[in-house]
Amino acid sequence: MSFEGFEDFNQKLVEMQQQKAMERYSERKSERERIANELKHQLPVEVDTQERVTKRKNLIDRRNGLALENILGEDDLLPISYLEAGLKAAKSVCRIEVRDKIGRIRGHGTGFLVSPSLLLTNNHVLRDEEDAIFSVAQFNYELDLNNLDKQIKSFRFTPKRFFITNQSLDFTLVAVEEVSSDNTSLSDFYYLPLLPSTGKVLLGEYVSIIQHPSGAPKAVTVRENQVKDIFDSYIHYSTDTKRGSSGSPVFNDQWIVVGLHHAAVKDPKNESKALINEGIRISSIMKYLEDQRPNLERVQYELLNMLYAKTPEAIDKNEKIEIEQLGLEWYEGLKGYDPKFLGENYEVPHPKLNSDIKDDITLLKNGGTILDYTHFSIVMSKSRRLAYYTAVNIDGGKLEDVKREKKWYYDPRIDIEYQCGNELYVDNELDKGHLVRRRDPVWGVNAEKANKDTFHYTNCSPQYSTFNQGIWNDLEDYILDNAKKYNFKASVFTGPVFRKDDKLYRGIRIPSEFWKIAVMIKEDGRISATAYLQSQKTLIDNLEFAYGEYKTYQVTIAYIESITGLNFNDLREHEPKNLELIQGYVVEKVKDIKF
Repeated sequence: MSFEGFEDFNQKLVEMQQQKAMERYSERKSERERIANELKHQLPVEVDTQERVTKRKNLIDRRNGLALENILGEDDLLPISYLEAGLKAAKSVCRIEVRDKIGRIRGHGTGFLVSPSLLLTNNHVLRDEEDAIFSVAQFNYELDLNNLDKQIKSFRFTPKRFFITNQSLDFTLVAVEEVSSDNTSLSDFYYLPLLPSTGKVLLGEYVSIIQHPSGAPKAVTVRENQVKDIFDSYIHYSTDTKRGSSGSPVFNDQWIVVGLHHAAVKDPKNESKALINEGIRISSIMKYLEDQRPNLERVQYELLNMLYAKTPEAIDKNEKIEIEQLGLEWYEGLKGYDPKFLGENYEVPHPKLNSDIKDDITLLKNGGTILDYTHFSIVMSKSRRLAYYTAVNIDGGKLEDVKREKKWYYDPRIDIEYQCGNELYVDNELDKGHLVRRRDPVWGVNAEKANKDTFHYTNCSPQYSTFNQGIWNDLEDYILDNAKKYNFKASVFTGPVFRKDDKLYRGIRIPSEFWKIAVMIKEDGRISATAYLQSQKTLIDNLEFAYGEYKTYQVTIAYIESITGLNFNDLREHEPKNLELIQGYVVEKVKDIKF
């Protein structure tokens, strides 16, 4: 496209976004007038919904009493640290110089870092990979205290590594080179974490924008800008911006990014005057990105995961989300779960998978289907990236006390794209729930190796933080403690229940139920097999504001088979005969268990 052609097309994109913003502005005219009238006489809290107010309060550090008073409209004071935090946030904001392939400057926009490698701006600033590859991100383009120019640090974009754009939401997320030509590190410029939850700003609350107006040095509009309307994917605010401010971050008073600035609604009677400005809500952008996860290649997937890193400070404390792996030699000679562990005459084989889910088994790079570890084995689901089931042998007479491992590891025997890593668990109430409990396989001469093996991402499933604090934990303790006390052996199968309507969170469907089957030999020499089910559904209905109780049920093995697609062969013949109800019954204490 010629230089003139680019200018014409880009102008059409800007005008299209402005027209859509005007349509949204016009649709809500009467509602906006009502709110404006209430704002003259009432507090912002009374204008917005109580649910949104509650969410907003939950994002504020309880030690910051002034912030609470700000959103309640009780005080306009701010702590002096507000200015310091704003300066830190400003470091991540840059001017984007849009160039063509022969280096001519087509225009300017604004962008900001949102992870150690990714930058966010508007689609109408960087429309495609070709736009990005010839353009540059210019950090430090600002004046110092003496009104002198600071030294600009220019970084090229690397769209081949990562590039996602959407014209409707008018955003582009693109990778940036991590070291510039003058050896400046991109990490010198901080980044702004994006929170996927809603409720980061209220009607009537003030917002600030850090921008490069008209391509000029960095500037800021501070708290003169009131949120006038909130749509599903957009917010309207009365903020001073100019051409070149497209792609700027919109902040609440805690310098949390609430929107991506992209358009102004022009006054039909005076084109030089803006009636309102519009930003895209960060929660909508994050939702779109989450939906793209399944389509990403491995490198892109890992880069997107970094959006969920806690904060730049956490990165500095070596909490960076990294790909931790053990060498392939670690897994040599492992035999995993032993079906004849309970005795030659008491074989308990792996469960069979029904034909409709066999194609979903994650294949090992050597063509196998079972991941063998020390004293336990795992079979993984490709589509869910979690275990279908785990199987472990417990030797109560040889249990050892081993110090808990600190790291979690990806298993190099299967592709990383089929494993859920730490990106799923940061900044929420989800735990990496061990499926094979850490202490269960920790016995014999290989106890320490077994302990480390349990800290593979293949062996964890997202569980709400209080999930293991009730009878489920007591049940696991009961099995292990009795194995140790009476020196007996046990084999235990555990796994999640996969349902199509499981909650989708960060690209992963979170199982709402987990099952367990414990097999051991009774004193009379007969096999005992008991099955259990626990639900965390009420706990994960809203991961940001979770509540509710959970219950453990003793159920039939047939019921576990019916909801998992697994077949446990003849184990059904060895379960309690008096457990007749397929739905099972609530287990409130260990003595309620029927053997």
